[in-house]
Amino acid sequence: MPYEFKATRRVEFSETDMEGIMHFSNFFRFMETAECGFIRSLGYSIALGRNGLSVGLPRVHAECQYHSPLRFEDEVLIHLLVEKKGRRSLTYQFRFYHLNDEKQRLVARGRLTAVCVKRKKDGTMKAVELPAVLADKIHAAPADLLAETATLSGRPERSRRRLHKAATAKPKQPRRAAK
Repeated sequence: MPYEFKATRRVEFSETDMEGIMHFSNFFRFMETAECGFIRSLGYSIALGRNGLSVGLPRVHAECQYHSPLRFEDEVLIHLLVEKKGRRSLTYQFRFYHLNDEKQRLVARGRLTAVCVKRKKDGTMKAVELPAVLADKIHAAPADLLAETATLSGRPERSRRRLHKAATAKPKQPRRAAK
């Protein structure tokens, strides 16, 4: 589909700390692996100049929320979804799944926004529209797929907004009997 891409990686020894746990920064490298694979699956290189396009896609925002660690030699599925396709930007949602267990389990979620830019003669960059040849191939994922998140048990999880609302709701007071 032109709104998702899946890549599988194995955690290498060099990506871990002294405890054998994957260093947090490597989740961003794994996001880049999936993003490059996604663009490549559309017939382009993330280095758009190689395709004759005089634009770039620098990242302007990146975040990752960690649920459980990955360790040396763990297999990881990185699921990229196009969260939003703007005129000048792409926002991706990433889900990381540990594959070594019987059931895949969610270990982290990430988000990355890239803006299409053109370099001006003075070296500065200016945001420009995504080239039509690329933009026409990319679509935002369906809302239900973006909202769907697997929990560690594999059951659908409520959205963050609903979780926050539930966590901050005032407890109901017991009703008093009428006299």
